[in-house]
Amino acid sequence: MPDRKFRYGPWDGGPDPLTSPYDVREALDELGREVLSGASLREALRELLRRGPEGRRGLDDLLARARQRREEVRRRGDLAGTLDRVRQMLDQALAAEKDTLARDPGDDARMHEMELDTLPDDTARAVRELSSYDWQSDEARQTYEQIQQMLRRDVLDAQFAGMKQALSGQDPAVSEAVRDMLADLNHLLAAHARGEDTTDKFAEFMDKHGEFFPENPRNTDELIDLLARRAAAAERMMRSLSPQQRDELARLMQEALGDPNLASQLGQLRDNLRALRPGLEWDARARMRGEEPLGYGEAVEAVADLADVEALIEQLAQEHPGATLDDVDVEALERQLGPGATVDMRALRQLEQELERQGYIARGPDGLRLTPKALRRLGEAALRRVFQQLESTGRGDHDDHRTGAADEPVGTSREWRFGDEHPIDATRTVHNAVLRSAGSGSGPPVQLSVEDFAIAETERRSSAAVALCVDLSYSMVQEGRWGPMKQTALALSHLVATRFRQDALEIIGFDRVARRLSPVQLAEIEPDWIQGTNLQHALMLAGRHVRRHPDAEPVILVVTDGEPTAHLLADGEPYFSWPTTHETLRATINEVDAVTRYGATLNFFMLGEDPGLARFVDAVARRNGGRVFTPDLDRLGDFVVADYLRARRGFRRSA
Repeated sequence: MPDRKFRYGPWDGGPDPLTSPYDVREALDELGREVLSGASLREALRELLRRGPEGRRGLDDLLARARQRREEVRRRGDLAGTLDRVRQMLDQALAAEKDTLARDPGDDARMHEMELDTLPDDTARAVRELSSYDWQSDEARQTYEQIQQMLRRDVLDAQFAGMKQALSGQDPAVSEAVRDMLADLNHLLAAHARGEDTTDKFAEFMDKHGEFFPENPRNTDELIDLLARRAAAAERMMRSLSPQQRDELARLMQEALGDPNLASQLGQLRDNLRALRPGLEWDARARMRGEEPLGYGEAVEAVADLADVEALIEQLAQEHPGATLDDVDVEALERQLGPGATVDMRALRQLEQELERQGYIARGPDGLRLTPKALRRLGEAALRRVFQQLESTGRGDHDDHRTGAADEPVGTSREWRFGDEHPIDATRTVHNAVLRSAGSGSGPPVQLSVEDFAIAETERRSSAAVALCVDLSYSMVQEGRWGPMKQTALALSHLVATRFRQDALEIIGFDRVARRLSPVQLAEIEPDWIQGTNLQHALMLAGRHVRRHPDAEPVILVVTDGEPTAHLLADGEPYFSWPTTHETLRATINEVDAVTRYGATLNFFMLGEDPGLARFVDAVARRNGGRVFTPDLDRLGDFVVADYLRARRGFRRSA
């Protein structure tokens, strides 16, 4: 075999085919920020698609380009240019004919001049009456014949892209081939309209007449879409003219076709296409603002482009109910905005699928939702931001460095002392015995001595039962505190799940009532117009949580922006009142006293400047011995995480 040679170099054939279309994790982070701020996952995904993932154009950019393209198409030219062009060519033919007649002194020449002088002003009628005129000027005759050839060619080429070259000559065989193609085409479309399987018929049709369709449609539906687009554009173009212009142009085209059979086949084709694709706005009008005269075929193509762009604008806007990216016509997008826009659209379509494939979102009975894997990613990102802002002074160190008999080894050892109960470090013990034997010069066997024994050092790690109570009342949304609250809870949850697994964290959300929330539930919860701040119920659930872990340090953290305005009655029903009542305050203080007697640290993170809340939390701090923080929203996570690390290191107070 001959040696194969390969050449390596930079890729210059467009976008790198090996490059990922987007960073899925970056896209997830953007989704997470929207979801944590109160948006649903579907709303967040829609917003991401509008902006576009990092390095990709989104729907807003594509929409802006489509609107710019619409203005370009509208300024392309004047739809009535065909009439102007025919009038100009007719004037040229008449001028040449009159010049020839003026040089002829005979009576026949005068009769011809009278006939020309009585031609109607209507261009279509003038062209029709001249069809039987005996031209004296060869130049004039050729110009007149060019009018009919041009109209015939443009009318057919506006419908069939492969016609212009086929009809450029006067070969009768070509005209016969066109009539045969139209007849076969109408038979094919009629069979398709009846619901018949036209696969074989389509293949036979393309084998016979494929030269008229350079676009190479793959099936009957693609052929119909191709032809209907042009036919509908021709209808809209005609309707965009004034009634007089429309009447003149219609009669000119009818005159140019000449062959009644050909005209009948074209009319039947138009009716078939209109029935098969009724949603193409056949009766609409195109608003063109250009001044450059357009030929008939150019005008039809301009109107078709305008229809494409206006449909794309509606599809990209995604404003109608149930809109999806599958609604966007990718072929029209490539025709109007280029292949790069198609690449961006396919990347946007794949984004949701890729997020689902990689396990970040899942479909449930209620639609899309974030998975625990996604929540771990969001919690990790939130925790990373927290630790980037924490001071690097060791504040919040979680370890108790007193050596003990339990918990985790630190990787070091020391010599055994009488009374030590630590585990023996067997490797170090044998190693010491071997070194001692080698130093004494005695050979094997190695014998253990008391001084050879070493023990493994360990660090005692404390555990904590942490209840994070977060306010879910609507005021948290109104003041922009919803997102920071969620991010703080996820950061703390991720910290406990990854670094302090011996701790027991429970997230408790409260508005008019309180309930336990998993990280996934917290991330997905959306704002609701619920009045009431039932801190009493939240502390009741927090107390139950810390009591389920009697050997752990009890820590209760409360994030709120309002004083208690609700509590549970004896029958378990919530009671709400604004302003707050003595009964609500008394019920809440009773729960504060209960967790205080148990020895729980109760720290408040007060958001906002509610005077009633300030008085309440100050009183609770004096009663419980806990602390009150008033962090800025962007530092809420720092304060909560740092305080958790500090509080859980403390010794449990006696009741």
